[in-house]
Order: sequence, then C-alpha cells, then structure tokens
Amino acid sequence: MFRRLSAAIAICAAAFFSYAYYTRHFKWRDCFNELGRCFDSDTGTVYMEQAGLIWMMLGILSLGIAIWMLRPRGR
Repeated sequence: MFRRLSAAIAICAAAFFSYAYYTRHFKWRDCFNELGRCFDSDTGTVYMEQAGLIWMMLGILSLGIAIWMLRPRGR
C-alpha cells in the first residue's frame, strides 16, 4: 500500500515537472540567445535555458522513482 501511494505521488511529481519543463523551456526553445536567455515582452518574463534542463532532470528522476516503486518485489 505504501509503495503504491509513493509511486502515485512520484508519478504526479513527474507530471508536474514535465509540465514545468514544457512551459518554461520547450515552448521557448527557438527564442534563446547565445547567453541562454529568452525575454518574453508580453509578460516581461526572462526564461533561462539552464532552468529548463533542471526541470527535465527532476521529471526523469521522479519517473524513475515511480518505476522503481512499482517493480515487482522478489521474495
């Protein structure tokens, strides 16, 4: 029961981090300059290229934890 609940939380975290990666990096991938920054003049937001990679790594890590929690246990 605890493993399934932990896996569900990890899957939710992976979904959140993947969405954050999409909205903070992937949508703006053509806008980044040579310094790794993108300025959105409509909202006044500066997007950083390195931040997107961190969101992606957190999403992959959360998904890996979920898969590890759902794997069959050897007895």
